Amino acid sequence: MPYLVLDGNKIYYAGDAGKEGVPVLFCHGSGGGHHHWLFQLKKLPESINPIAVDLPGHGRSEGSPSDKVSLYRDWLHRFKEALGLGPFVLAGHSLGGAIALDYALNYGGHLSGLILVGTGARLRVLPSFLETLKTGNVPVEFSEHLYGPEVSEDLYDRGRQEVHSTSAAVYLADLSACDKFDNMEELHRIDHPALIICGSNDRLTPVKYSRYLEENLPRGRFELIEGAGHMVMIEKPHAVNEAIARFVEQNIAAR
Repeated sequence: MPYLVLDGNKIYYAGDAGKEGVPVLFCHGSGGGHHHWLFQLKKLPESINPIAVDLPGHGRSEGSPSDKVSLYRDWLHRFKEALGLGPFVLAGHSLGGAIALDYALNYGGHLSGLILVGTGARLRVLPSFLETLKTGNVPVEFSEHLYGPEVSEDLYDRGRQEVHSTSAAVYLADLSACDKFDNMEELHRIDHPALIICGSNDRLTPVKYSRYLEENLPRGRFELIEGAGHMVMIEKPHAVNEAIARFVEQNIAAR
């Protein structure tokens, strides 16, 4: 299993940084882990080299979660440097998308492109939701809002089990980071090719969030995945992988 030591902590990632192909580093959302990208790790074409990391305090990685996107952003840059990655595409889901946008604004010279999945330039969280997390409980409606109407019962049950087996403290840190995040007025500064993906039934980061990204990122391109919810890359992996492959082929690989 690939680990590296960063800031004194063992960090887990899936993939091989030394493989051929365009490197795409996948960053998960709140309370998640590298496993949210398994379909991308296994099923993207060989021209793409996918790598997925567990953020600190998530999945198999040691350390503690952060309550600021900027802290995750800087940590991700140190991880990228430790991994020895050259120019790469940064893909992020939800909180991971916020980290990707902030990375582009601060370390843009290291990127060749962005993939923004179920995310937005501002990610406010209901105060009542955060208050419940402070009591050590994960609101039951959280798992109910993750998936679209076409999700299988098995996938929904596994997702619900994962949510309620994850520490409320991890969700509190991550969703506090989301709540403080706002890059709405800075998107025009990001001049990288950007693929924006959203499920048509996403209730946590609605389609209007992705439309805003499309309208304000100079090189943004939007792909709507019909019937999917917030976990679009798990619910509709083939459609997401096709969109990613097209984007990389048309915007990155030809460079």
